[in-house]
Amino acid sequence: MPELRLVIAGAGGRMGRTLLRAVHEVPGFALAGAVDRQGAAEIGADTGTLAGLPPSGIKVTSDASPLVGQADAIIDFTSPDSSIALAGLAAGAGIVHVIGTTGMSKEDDAKLEAAARQATIVKSGNMSLGVNLLAALVKRAAASLGPEFDIEILEIHHNRKVDAPSGTGLLLGKAAADGRKIDLEKHSVRSRDGHTGARRVGDIGFATLRGGTVVGDHTVIFAGPSERIELTHKAEDRMIFARGALAAAKWGKGKKPGMYSMADVLGLD
Repeated sequence: MPELRLVIAGAGGRMGRTLLRAVHEVPGFALAGAVDRQGAAEIGADTGTLAGLPPSGIKVTSDASPLVGQADAIIDFTSPDSSIALAGLAAGAGIVHVIGTTGMSKEDDAKLEAAARQATIVKSGNMSLGVNLLAALVKRAAASLGPEFDIEILEIHHNRKVDAPSGTGLLLGKAAADGRKIDLEKHSVRSRDGHTGARRVGDIGFATLRGGTVVGDHTVIFAGPSERIELTHKAEDRMIFARGALAAAKWGKGKKPGMYSMADVLGLD
């Protein structure tokens, strides 16, 4: 079977470098190119050097357009604006677009849905097997436990993360809301300060911590009368997200255009 040819977006970032290493280490994949934002210090750098590997001869560029025609998929952990632009390129080329970018607005999601009419898009707030299995468990627990069990989501990430709650936190919140058959936006509590009054029945609370170099820890708490259930996932290496993203690209190859999730990739729905 021929290798799947990948373009890595955001190649100079933490996840980008991890993805470059994953393409080298995981059998069945080849690097078709790498891109980063205009003006990034890594433009022109060798992708092998960025990944802590021997030089590959493939340089980071700021223009993905010439690369998509040579690729089977784009893997993208960048920014909302960049992801939307890349989705347009993926749609034009009819290739797979794996999106791990978080912090998307409703308007951003609508633009991605439009691109998914021609591109096979796999989008998830977290690409790891463990987190997506956790989300399935959270949905089931939320459906099984009555409203007397309050749901709170606690997360901690490194001090350079720019969005809060994280994409993973929102993924877990959505799973809990789906289990309860409620609208997360109408029942989401993102902050508490001062005299807030008693907790409303049915709310899903988020507590966001940032510090150090933590890759990502998430705990979903079901707090009921005289007992508490806690479901936790701790990420120790970004490679788990990279391997999940590669698996998503492989799964998406040959699938019809549309918007998919890691639950689809893993067969969890």
